[in-house]
Amino acid sequence: MMSNPTENKPILLHYCLDESVMAFSTMRAGGVGVGPYAGFNITHYCGDNPEAVSANRLSLCRLLGVDDASLVLPRQTHGTEIRLIDAEFLGQDKTSQEDLLEGVDGVMTQTAGICIGVSTADCVPLLFYDKTHQAVAAIHAGWRGTVAHIIPKAVQAMHDYFGTVPEELSVAIGPCISQQAFEVGDEVAEAFDAAGFRIDDIGCRYPAAESGKWHINLSAACTEELLEAGVMLPNIMVADICTYADERFFSARRLGIDSGRIFNGIMLRPQA
Repeated sequence: MMSNPTENKPILLHYCLDESVMAFSTMRAGGVGVGPYAGFNITHYCGDNPEAVSANRLSLCRLLGVDDASLVLPRQTHGTEIRLIDAEFLGQDKTSQEDLLEGVDGVMTQTAGICIGVSTADCVPLLFYDKTHQAVAAIHAGWRGTVAHIIPKAVQAMHDYFGTVPEELSVAIGPCISQQAFEVGDEVAEAFDAAGFRIDDIGCRYPAAESGKWHINLSAACTEELLEAGVMLPNIMVADICTYADERFFSARRLGIDSGRIFNGIMLRPQA
């Protein structure tokens, strides 16, 4: 049985990118979900009770001071598609918007008062802020998306649409699975190597006495991609929180794939 949504309030992990932008990741507490979806989940395609998702979404909108239409969450597929959320998109009806958000793993906007975000539950969320051009982006980078270079594609997309200069970007890397917890097969390590990553810098093979398998540091891989795309190291903020180990956050590897998701959002604050 769900609790009264009016008694619940999302708990957010905030990133201090700038006073003119709000950037955050949701924590598990403060929602109405139950079981592996307890408590705060707004991802509508992970098997959760639609009523709980709607109630949690309403709570987040209330906290952010926006209406439901101003909260944009794509349906991710571990790809590299990035969608511009502009006046044309916002003018579409709900069904058309859902179609445009299908298979999208990154969203970006210059529209103040629109909260864009991505869902994660071990993958890496990245929140981009361009102060010069007042533009933001939210990117979902699992190992497949990282290997497919979604991060430099996002930096390039921001440059193409907004005029963003990589050296002026500020980026928050949110909670994700740690290297210690992210054990992978040889094929994953080989995919990173083939994609041009310095595999010895982002991973290692654990001693045979344990598993003998590769462990990849996804956060480090994403940082490497940001640096190579021109983002300055002092402008990269890393949460350094392992979703698998920290039960305040959802983790698909810990809870199973049929569980809740973290929502990682960013919004330009409306000017008074």
